[in-house]
Amino acid sequence: LVFFVHRSAQPFSPFWFTVEPQDTLAIRGNSALLNCSAHSDTATPARIEWKKDGTFMSLVSDERRHILPDGSLFLTHVVHSKHNKPDEGTYQCVATIENLGSISSRTARLSVAGMPRFSSQPAAATAHLGDSQVMSCEVNSDLVPFTRWEKDRQPLELNTRLVQLPNGALVVSNASEADAGLFRCLVENVGASKSSDEAQLQIVPETGEERKLEFLLQPVSVTKAVGATVLLPCVVTGYPAPHVRWMMGDKLLEESEGRVEILGGGILQISNLTEEDAGIYTCTADSGNASIEAQAQVTVQVPPQFVKRPANIYAHESMDIIFECEVTGIPAPTVKWVKNGDAVIPSDYFKIIKEHNLQVLGLVKSDEGFYQCLAENDAGNIQSSAQLIILDHEEQGGSPDPTPSYPRDVVASLVSTRFIKLTWRPPAEPHGDELTYSVFYSQEGTSRERVVNTSRPGEMQVTIQNLMPDTKYRFRVVAHNSNGQGESSAALKVATQAEVQVPGPAPNLQAVSNTPTSVALSWDKPLTGNGEILTYKLYYTDKSMGNEQVGYGQSYTMTGLKKNTVYSFRVVANNKHGSGVSTEDVVVRTLSDVPSAPPQNLTLEVQNSKSIMVRWQPPPLNAQNGEIINYKIRYRKGSRRSEAAEMTAGTQLSKLIDGLERGTEYSFRVSAITVNGTGPATEWTTAETFESDLDESRVPDMPSSLHVRPLVNSIVVSWTPPENQDIVVRGYTIGYGIGSPHAQTIKVDYKQRYYTIENLDPSSHYVITLKAFNNVGEGIPVYESAITRPQSDPIDPDVDLYELFHAPYTPVPDPSPMMPPVGVQASVLSHDTIKVTWADNSLPKNQKITDNRYYTVRWKTNIPANTKVKMANTTSLSHMVTGLKPNTLYEFSVMVTKGRRTSTWSMTAQGTTFETIPSSSPKDVTVVSKENKPRTIIVNWQPPSEANGKITGYIIYYSTDVNAEVHDWVIEPVVGNRLTHQIQELTLDTTYYFKIQARNSKGMGPMSEAVHFRTPKCKLDQGFGTCSLLPESFQRAETTMFPKPFNENHLLVIVIISVGAFTIIVVVVGAFLCTRRTSSHQKKKRAASKSSNGSHKYKGNSKDLKPPDLWIHHERLELKPMDKSPEPNPVMTETPIPRTSQDITPADSALDSNPHLQQRRNSYRGHWVFLLDFNSIVMIGELLSAFVFYLISISCFSYTMPITCHVTVQSPTIAAPALQVNPNH
Repeated sequence: LVFFVHRSAQPFSPFWFTVEPQDTLAIRGNSALLNCSAHSDTATPARIEWKKDGTFMSLVSDERRHILPDGSLFLTHVVHSKHNKPDEGTYQCVATIENLGSISSRTARLSVAGMPRFSSQPAAATAHLGDSQVMSCEVNSDLVPFTRWEKDRQPLELNTRLVQLPNGALVVSNASEADAGLFRCLVENVGASKSSDEAQLQIVPETGEERKLEFLLQPVSVTKAVGATVLLPCVVTGYPAPHVRWMMGDKLLEESEGRVEILGGGILQISNLTEEDAGIYTCTADSGNASIEAQAQVTVQVPPQFVKRPANIYAHESMDIIFECEVTGIPAPTVKWVKNGDAVIPSDYFKIIKEHNLQVLGLVKSDEGFYQCLAENDAGNIQSSAQLIILDHEEQGGSPDPTPSYPRDVVASLVSTRFIKLTWRPPAEPHGDELTYSVFYSQEGTSRERVVNTSRPGEMQVTIQNLMPDTKYRFRVVAHNSNGQGESSAALKVATQAEVQVPGPAPNLQAVSNTPTSVALSWDKPLTGNGEILTYKLYYTDKSMGNEQVGYGQSYTMTGLKKNTVYSFRVVANNKHGSGVSTEDVVVRTLSDVPSAPPQNLTLEVQNSKSIMVRWQPPPLNAQNGEIINYKIRYRKGSRRSEAAEMTAGTQLSKLIDGLERGTEYSFRVSAITVNGTGPATEWTTAETFESDLDESRVPDMPSSLHVRPLVNSIVVSWTPPENQDIVVRGYTIGYGIGSPHAQTIKVDYKQRYYTIENLDPSSHYVITLKAFNNVGEGIPVYESAITRPQSDPIDPDVDLYELFHAPYTPVPDPSPMMPPVGVQASVLSHDTIKVTWADNSLPKNQKITDNRYYTVRWKTNIPANTKVKMANTTSLSHMVTGLKPNTLYEFSVMVTKGRRTSTWSMTAQGTTFETIPSSSPKDVTVVSKENKPRTIIVNWQPPSEANGKITGYIIYYSTDVNAEVHDWVIEPVVGNRLTHQIQELTLDTTYYFKIQARNSKGMGPMSEAVHFRTPKCKLDQGFGTCSLLPESFQRAETTMFPKPFNENHLLVIVIISVGAFTIIVVVVGAFLCTRRTSSHQKKKRAASKSSNGSHKYKGNSKDLKPPDLWIHHERLELKPMDKSPEPNPVMTETPIPRTSQDITPADSALDSNPHLQQRRNSYRGHWVFLLDFNSIVMIGELLSAFVFYLISISCFSYTMPITCHVTVQSPTIAAPALQVNPNH
């Protein structure tokens, strides 16, 4: 909505703080000052008041505390004792300008220094020359700035070797004889000074004996604000003198530009902290072959800073406005809003949106003033203000340019639990073409009105969102043209539908990970409980599975979770009616921890006489417990205890260890490191460096031997390596073919000594070649030839290939089958994954596979129509089967293969995959009209083809706008697996669109495509409340002849004219009928017997009987008999929902209130019916009515058949009874 500010509108008033109070440390008995000053351009200066701990201070008769002329608060002497602390607390100044508003400053903490107390004092100590020592002195944290050290009662001058730590302790590093003496610490400038006990520091010479590395002081995690200085102690003693180095993550820290310094041999000092300095710091001390390390985390806090400040706003009453406020900081700041110095409490009309923005709905004049955004975190707090001015609507002032009249026929075309769609017709007097509209609405019982505007000119419908269920609202519509705002329509009262009586969502769901395996959750009671909350269900999932937990309070600690794993949580409240509305998912990651398993697959490759390549794989994913930031490789020579260590980055999975000794055995092990520490190490693995380096400057020699053993379809090849073992062999190349060895080529590893060439032709002559190769190239080949045996030639079972070739690695065929795997289990992990595990009794007890056997897993569903079997091979005792269908039972079996030996299939194991949300929409959605009820439709559908679980219900969405947002569609829930539903009270001659969504225990599936259906047109019978289907031309004529709303004066004129014309026609018809009376007695008798037969139906013979043209015979006009009341379908549900204002506020009807007339609704069949409705008719109309009765009586007596005539007169003064006349009586 765009509007222009009138030039006479009140301007914004500049108003801000020039000085705000700051955190202050005061000394008991001394004075204290909290500064505050405000600026404004108004003639009246701002009045300054002070709050302490959120309450205004009364300083009128206070002799000790008073406000200075500039607004600062001055305390002449601070009072503070153990049981009386009137001055310590949080202070805030509030500036006020009369008739404009107030603003509040940031808060400031006034702390009072306590009495000096030593929690630890210096103790006598000894230090070796060149070593380090720590002298303790711990005082109250607020008194550390007032602490200093003395040596031999003289002030001690600090330097890079003598360092005072933040806790008050003194570190002496690289000790010299001059450092010996008596030390004590003192607290000064807080009243009387206080000193600690004195302690003697002795310096002794170094003996040269090795001393174990020990920490005198380890670094501890610390939190500091940006710009501060941090000291991380790392004081180590030992001999030889240790060397201390610092690392941040995997980066070695070096002193730079005075910002990063290493003091006292090992104390890390970082000045002017930045956000990038946050992280894990590792202190490592090395001495000889020994090393120790310690870690600490530095957290850097950033005070709140404004990214976007709230801006001044002009607005009109009933508008919605938003004050924007975007802040950053570490940790994330909390934001609260203040209006004129008072906290804004969120309500239906004051809402916090998008984390920090303030939305004010339905403005009223009293909302004017100054609004402030106050942001706070552990590092500080800030504030910023903006002014709101409510503009008055400009009067027309007798302008000759007219504005529109009121919009007509405002109705609620769709009514749901939380939204209402309004439609209307244009004003009778628009006075312009491009009309826009505003819809003003308010909750019944409140004066605060809100406004929603149409999105484009000429649009005559609006959907009002975010309403409360089962609540009454008032709506009115105003049109705007180029001249301004027009008249308002009459107020329309509409009530939203009531929600199902289950609880609403639990607000403020919060999840915090306290430990690596637990998450603490809390939530508030639902705003709409709809009765007593019996339980809360807590649903939580990770990537692999979902679970639920039942609780009875508003908090719960979930334990036994996986470390460093992302979980999503949601809460559902339950009352006696069932489960309520679920909260949105809250996602939290459990804390990380040290790895709980060592790295995997540690291998050593001897590169040469001085280096070994170490390779490994990360720990199992579920045992990493966080991001691997480093790997530590420890190695030692022989059986020595002293170790050396190397570090790699977390993404590096190999390390070349060089500088080793020739022909020496080394042991290696590797451990993984997270930010939490070092995990367990692998077992020691040993390798020996070469005595001399092998030669790879030339190709290998020829293999020393080659043997072949032909079979029917294969040839077994075995060989021995080249005789010259000083040349590197990387592998062997085997070539073979019929008549030529170059048809096929195979490469094998350098350790291999045999190979079986398979899939050969029987009785064929093959030539085989074998060459050794390295990185330089292939060596000299050796050749053999062999003829495969004929197909009919049996294999001699007594021939032992082992003995034949003397090849130690040639397998021996074994005709006996292998035992099948046992203990097959299928563990369901998710909706599409099952892990199959088994045991192999032919393996050793430790189930370690050391040969070349492999396993085949096969699986299939138990659906008879789908017998397709899938298989996969694996070399381990488990296999992860993925890509399965959800909610499907699978059968698994396993067999083992070793060489030519295979087992039979194992016993089967079964597993049913978990459910997941439906992946397809309901099918074959159709909509039909219900017989005899044009405002009721029946929706039918078929279940989704991919339900992925048991369908627990459906949701039907319908709307008159196919392009509307999903939340603008009316919702009809269907419980269970029913496939049909009935919707009532739709608007006639209106196109509706329908979509359906299926639900199972895991959630909602996709929506079906929209299906449209147009309700039939019909004419409402005002006398009987029935709907007669008419041709479209009839309906258009009726709409044209009788527009709504109808004017009563017009009605009176039309009724009088109609009665006069009706009287003349009746007289003429009556006279005509009298001339048609027959004198034949036989005809009378025949006609009388035909008329007296109750079951005889009118045939339409104009010679025997022709009714007057003006009368309406309902049996002939109605398409369906209306006296039948069809039984409701027991499968369907009736869901009446008001769709128009007539449904919500029905008009009083004399017909509905008269039980006798109501009873006659269904008994008119076969009768001639007259309905004369005279509303608000004067006496002349009543006299004419009496005359009409007389004429009708004459006409009725002219007939020779019994006829019942119903005449109903509705009048404010006369209620005429129904007249029944029978000429035979």
